[in-house]
Amino acid sequence: GINAIQSQSYGPEARGGASKAEVIISETEINYPKVQKCDMLLCLTQKSYDQYIASLKNDGILIVDDSIELRGLNGFKVFNLPILKTANIDMKRPMVANIISLGVISKVLDIVKEENILKAVLKRVPPGTDEINKTAFYKGVSMI
Repeated sequence: GINAIQSQSYGPEARGGASKAEVIISETEINYPKVQKCDMLLCLTQKSYDQYIASLKNDGILIVDDSIELRGLNGFKVFNLPILKTANIDMKRPMVANIISLGVISKVLDIVKEENILKAVLKRVPPGTDEINKTAFYKGVSMI
C-alpha cells in the first residue's frame, strides 16, 4: 500500500500571503512528518515562491501561477500556468484556485486516479458547489 501524511501552517497572512501545506506520499513507512526537500512545489503568489523555492529539490517539479516572476531556477521541471486568472476571470470564483491547482497536480503527478481525487473533493465542498468544483478541477487537469 501507500502511506501518506499531511501537515500545514497558516500564518496571519494566510489569505493572499504565504501559507504552507506539506504532503508526504511513500510506498515505505514515513519516519518523519515534515518535508526536508520537496519533489514538487506549488506557488500561487510571489511571496510563497520567494519563501519556499529553496525547499525544492534540484530536479523537482515547480508549478507556478503565470503572474509570478521566476528567478533562481536550476534544473526544475516548470509548469507556468494561468491558475489565478482562470479562477478569478474565467470562472469568476477566486476560491476555486485551490481546486484548479489540485487538478494540475493530479495530472502532473499521476499518482491517484483523477476520479478518486474528484470524489474526495466533492465529499468536502459545500452543498450546491459540486458543479463549479468539478469544472475547476477539470480546468486544472486540462492545463497539462
